[in-house]
Amino acid sequence: MRIFGYVRVSTDLQTNKNQKLAIRQYCRQHRLYHVEWIEEKISGTKAPSKRKLGTLLSRTEKGDLIIVTEISRLGRSIVMIMDILQYLLDKGVKVVAIKEGYELGDDIVSTVLAFAFGLSAQIERTLISERTKQGLERARREGKQIGRKKGQRPSRYKLTGKGAYIARELAAGRSKRSLAIELGVTWSTLQRHLKRIGYIPHVTSACSGA
Repeated sequence: MRIFGYVRVSTDLQTNKNQKLAIRQYCRQHRLYHVEWIEEKISGTKAPSKRKLGTLLSRTEKGDLIIVTEISRLGRSIVMIMDILQYLLDKGVKVVAIKEGYELGDDIVSTVLAFAFGLSAQIERTLISERTKQGLERARREGKQIGRKKGQRPSRYKLTGKGAYIARELAAGRSKRSLAIELGVTWSTLQRHLKRIGYIPHVTSACSGA
């Protein structure tokens, strides 16, 4: 079993000294040795993939143990924390949060805690959705523009205004693939644009000139 002590502070003005002290004390009490430290100074709102935590998650194997002083060291939202814990539990990695007294592993208590966290995460998602709806409704009442203005073309129409040039190039025998590369789009984007503008390929009659 490998033991990882994960400590995080949000700014350079903070210190992780107390976190490391608490983890060392926990390890002494439980006769855990050879802790590998993962330390970083970054906001917990950042996705794990943008933190050292992401590397730690990918390195862990079944039977490993991650110790944190409190569950909030993993993230700043219950949704993020739950995703991390679920990922580790699925891998068979144990997690200890000293302050809350959580010891998540493969026992029934861990299953109950995982359910509780999952329920909390679902509640938070619902609340976020509700706050978003309320914010949009408030903006509408205040007369603010919501979404794209009427008649405004979506920015994804990268080929708008280039229909005539595209038609000329294709009529001259240019392949769609090479044309797409020149215009900086994919072949499928070009194909959708042609369909959108109603482009009809020019077909030369086999009997012409007879």
